[in-house]
Parts: sequence; C-alpha cells; structure tokens
Amino acid sequence: MNKSIEKFLIIFTDFLFINLAWILYFGLRVESGWFDLIIMPEFLIPMVVVYFYWLIIFTFVGMYRTWFASSRFDELSTLFKASFVGIFILFSAIFLDDYIHNVSSPNRILIFIYWGMFLVLVGSGRLFVRSFQRNLLIRGVGRKNVLIIGFNEKAKNVHDQILKHRALGLDVKGYVSSNGHNLVESYNNIKILGSVNEIEKIIDEVDAREIIIALEKDDHDILIQLIAKCDQKNVGIKIVPDLYEILSGQAKTSQIYGMPLIDIMPELMPEWEKKLKRAFDIIISLLILIITLPVCIIIAIAIKIDSKGPVFFTQGRCGQNGKVFTIVKFRSMVLEAEKMSGPVWSQKDDPRITGVGKIIRQTRIDEIPQMFNVLKGEMSFVGPRPERPFFVEKLANEIPYYKRRLKVRPGITGWAQVKHKYDETLEDVKIKLKYDLFYIENMSLRMDFKIILRTIYVVLFGKGHYS
Repeated sequence: MNKSIEKFLIIFTDFLFINLAWILYFGLRVESGWFDLIIMPEFLIPMVVVYFYWLIIFTFVGMYRTWFASSRFDELSTLFKASFVGIFILFSAIFLDDYIHNVSSPNRILIFIYWGMFLVLVGSGRLFVRSFQRNLLIRGVGRKNVLIIGFNEKAKNVHDQILKHRALGLDVKGYVSSNGHNLVESYNNIKILGSVNEIEKIIDEVDAREIIIALEKDDHDILIQLIAKCDQKNVGIKIVPDLYEILSGQAKTSQIYGMPLIDIMPELMPEWEKKLKRAFDIIISLLILIITLPVCIIIAIAIKIDSKGPVFFTQGRCGQNGKVFTIVKFRSMVLEAEKMSGPVWSQKDDPRITGVGKIIRQTRIDEIPQMFNVLKGEMSFVGPRPERPFFVEKLANEIPYYKRRLKVRPGITGWAQVKHKYDETLEDVKIKLKYDLFYIENMSLRMDFKIILRTIYVVLFGKGHYS
C-alpha cells in the first residue's frame, strides 16, 4: 500500500471512531438522563477539541508511522499505552477542576467508561485497517523485495520462513555470496546474483528494500564493509542474531514470526521525541532570530564596511539522507576565499578571515542566519555539522561509516563541536565522527539539552569550533 494512502486511511479511520466514541459517551452522559446535569454541555466544539487532542497524542507516540508486517497485538498495545496517557491527563484535568471549584463530579468515573468505548472502537478500526493491509500483502500488493546476504543453512532457513509466511510481504529476489564462490547455485529457484563487492549494483537491479544478513562466523570481517555499502541505499538491514556481539549496542531486536532478527543501526529516538525536537527547533530558531535582529543589522553593516562582498555566505552542504541544501551564514572570510586553493577546511587563525569575521566567529554570531535553515527543516538545532559534498565523498572513501552521519538532520551545534577542536586533519575528522555516531545512537531530548548547555559554555569561553 502506498505510504500516503496508508496514512490517509488510518487517520480517516481514527477520525471516524474517535468521534463515534465521543458521540456514544455524550449520549450516555447527557441524553440518557441517568446523570444529573448542572448545565447542558456543548456537543460539537468539545468533540472537535477531543479529536485534535487524540490526534496530537497519537502523532507524538508514533501511531501514524508506516506499518509493515508488524504484529496487530503490538498495534493494540501501543494504542492502550497512548490512550492510558491521554486518559490520565484528562482525569487529572477533571480532578483539578473539581478541586478548584470544590465540587464532586461523576465525570471522574465516567472518563473510564469513555476510555473503554474509545479502546474498543478505535482498536476495532485499526484492526480492520491492518487486517485489510495484511490481506493486500498476501495478495501481492505493497510487497518488498529482499536480498539475503550469504548462502548457507541460516540463509536458507530465513528464506523458508519468508515463503511460509506471505503476510510478511517479502519476496526474496536473490542471494549475495559473501566470498564470491558458488555463484551458479540456487535455492527455491532463487539464484546467487553476485558477490558482496557488487551489492550496490544488485540492490538497484532488483529494487531491494530489505537486506537480511546471514553470514558465517568466518565472514565477520566483511560485515562493516557491507553495512557501509548499503547505508546510502535506503534499505532496511537485518542480521541473523549470532553476530550481535560485534555490533556493540547499535541494534535492537525484531522478529519474523518467531525468528529473531536484529535491525542494524535503527533510529533510536522515539517518534514523540522527534516531533518534540522539531517543535523545539522551530521555537528556538524563531526566538533567536527575533532577539538578535538588532545585532544582526549591526553585523550586516559592519561586514559591508569591513570588506568587499555580500553580507551572507552561502554554500552547498549535505543534509539528511545526503540531500544537498544551501547553508546561510554571515560572511566571515574574504570574497572568493577558495578561488586559488579549491575546497579546503578552515584553520585556526586562518588568514582568509576578515577583521569582523574574526569577531563573529569567536562569538558564533556568524551562525545566526542558519536559523532559517532550521525553520525550513533542512537543519536541526542539535546534530552533526553539515559537510560539503566534496568532503563527504572524499571522507566516505577513507572512513567506514562516515555517511552514517547523514541519517539525521545536521545541526548548528553538536556533540562533536563541544567535545573537539578544529577539523584540521583527517585524524580530527575521525575523532569527531566517533562523537557524531555516539550522538546518533543515543539521540534524546535530554542529550540535546546537555549539548545546548555545553554550547553556551563553549561560546562564553571561546572554545570549540563550528565549520
């Protein structure tokens, strides 16, 4: 099922059943005559408010993410947890209102009757949609192509399970040899399409969306190389569990009908934290742009007086998933600073930096225009610093996992910036990459807050560097 259609269908179903739950509750509470009423409550406006209340909660807990062969039990479990939080908030609000007005309202008890109606109706709607979607997968609609890395008993066992359970929506399109041997062999009429060295080409040829790695212990040394090659191909990567120890915490477990697999390097930040992080980005960037407007005007005038050239410096940088965007900063270097040298990293005490540029770099004022990049969704306030495409390609060839940084939005500040100095050498880049990968694997609002506090310290005491 198309992702947009899937989201529309589940949102529309929730809309129907959330409002139906309210209608039934209103009928019980008001129309039945079983409960005393001080005033006749409104019907329509509270229904609209309650719907958007649940819409926000469902969005924050990730209930509108794309569903793919997940357990319907897990769907109901997530609904239960989300509704529990929502009902707890409503109960607390009613209790507080009763306490303030010194009254005893039956609404505190009735809210649990509403919760029961809500769970039954919304849960039934979601089960219907997911069952419908599951049937589509079984009938061949919305299925994903799979490549299995390795040709051994583990690989064949995974293949058997995929064939046995069509509801997974997976179609094995080929095997990939780990050592370049046995290239003429096949299993269940599925052939070996090539070796690991050709994995990028094979992914494109069969339009693979999932990679399942089933390597022998002797093949551990090619795992990092394999993951690095697949990292920019927009494929899900899973591994048969006995290789878990070499990934040291960069994975979390899922399963195929009881067969445990491991998702390689998933995004660990919960959906609600992602939404909240984005909301904070918008709020913080707007506040900074408004508060610093007088300073920005003065800086713009100073830049024009100090040297020839535009006020702003723009440059192409690699954003999330490698998408190139234009970063905006106050110009701190002479015009056409790289005309003779070509792309190079800035250095401490760089002779190309202007007089005003030195001041705004030390105080990080040159970064303020990037708040527009944050507002557009090209950057986040906290994340790995965006690098130029030239250096991304150069460094990706020299450092394994370098493009892993592109899995999240780049940031104005980041863990690497508050922990390390200038990118003057390849060794500096490698050290910063470790900090970036640590951040990506441990993303949380708590860590973002910690980085922001450390950034304030860096700015006040003139330490750290932002490229």
